[in-house]
Amino acid sequence: MLLDSQISEVAERQKKTFLGRNTGVSREKRREITLYENFVTVITGVRRGGKSTLMLQLLEDNPGGVFFLNFEDPRLAGFDTDDFSRLDMVIEKTDARILFFDEIQMLTNWELYVRQKLDEGFRIVVTGSNATLLSRELGTKLTGRNLPYELFPFSYREFLAYASYKNSDNSAWEYLENGGFPEYLKTGNGAVLNRLLEDILMKDIAVRYGLRDVNSLRQLAVYLLSNIGKPVSATGMKNLFDIRSPATILEYFSYLENTYVVQFLPKFSYSLKVQIRNPRKVYAIDMGLFTHNSIVFTDEAGRRLENTVYLHIRRKYTELYYFQDQRECDFIAIHKGRPAEILQVCYELTDLNKTREFTGLKEALDFFKEEKGRIITFNQKDTFKFHGKVIEVVPLTEFLLE
Repeated sequence: MLLDSQISEVAERQKKTFLGRNTGVSREKRREITLYENFVTVITGVRRGGKSTLMLQLLEDNPGGVFFLNFEDPRLAGFDTDDFSRLDMVIEKTDARILFFDEIQMLTNWELYVRQKLDEGFRIVVTGSNATLLSRELGTKLTGRNLPYELFPFSYREFLAYASYKNSDNSAWEYLENGGFPEYLKTGNGAVLNRLLEDILMKDIAVRYGLRDVNSLRQLAVYLLSNIGKPVSATGMKNLFDIRSPATILEYFSYLENTYVVQFLPKFSYSLKVQIRNPRKVYAIDMGLFTHNSIVFTDEAGRRLENTVYLHIRRKYTELYYFQDQRECDFIAIHKGRPAEILQVCYELTDLNKTREFTGLKEALDFFKEEKGRIITFNQKDTFKFHGKVIEVVPLTEFLLE
């Protein structure tokens, strides 16, 4: 239990720090978000990915009295359900009509309190670094009253703006190496991303889910980050670590995905059972995280490119798959039940690999009865006809600015 004065003092100090921050590069997600009185705006994303900065930018777009509270502050340790009434009294002493709550999913019954404040006419933004912990409660007490958004580290366009770079092959390659975590780009120190992964594993997973075998979780995270673009399955990995149960590995998969360390891409099938039975391809949430936390011994240009293409289309679509028949097609983006994009990724098309890449793309186009597909390369641009299909070859620098 906390005193009113404790909550008030922490809130005041946090507000000064919050309002004193540089708003930095305007995030693309900012243009999508409008704050409404009857809906809670929910922003989820990887830790240190820029959620607090986005909140500050939203405040610029919605001037007025604001109350900000980050519940991960150690000075708020021990905050329990009874303290919500004290928080109410603190808010009542301000002129706030907009409430920003950071990492609120750490608290029991937070969704009841947010629902109460919505009914009182407040505009509310909540953020969190665990998608499931937020969505689970939103799906009960706040059904139909929430507008969810996901924030990833900098896109390529945001990366260019942050670094004051022009769009070029050199800039694109730097993005493939360094990714888009703002703090890492500012310092250039890989230890920042080592520490970030450790914080996620400890604070967002081990502590929150009561895991004792942190070492196996860490080994699994590094293994997945080292194998981006490759299919993985719990059954196939049970002998790699001290985790003998595929069910436990699947749990760890979900923890790592829900905290945005990695993302998993299922194989396309109209049957959910077939999707579940087949291996899923794994991708890192950011290329800097891959660079500084994986165990690889080459530059992995092709896999870096594929992962970066994945992240770009993942920002636009939530329903993504890979397709495999005789050959494989890297990405199928589904929108409103139809394929919105059918993409193959190849770092460089050559006479040796062209037929293989074209065939994998054509098989997907035939299956979905589409006439045109695209191959994303690092810096090639062309158009081909292949067995009646139109194949556009698009350079990464063009694709990432779409």
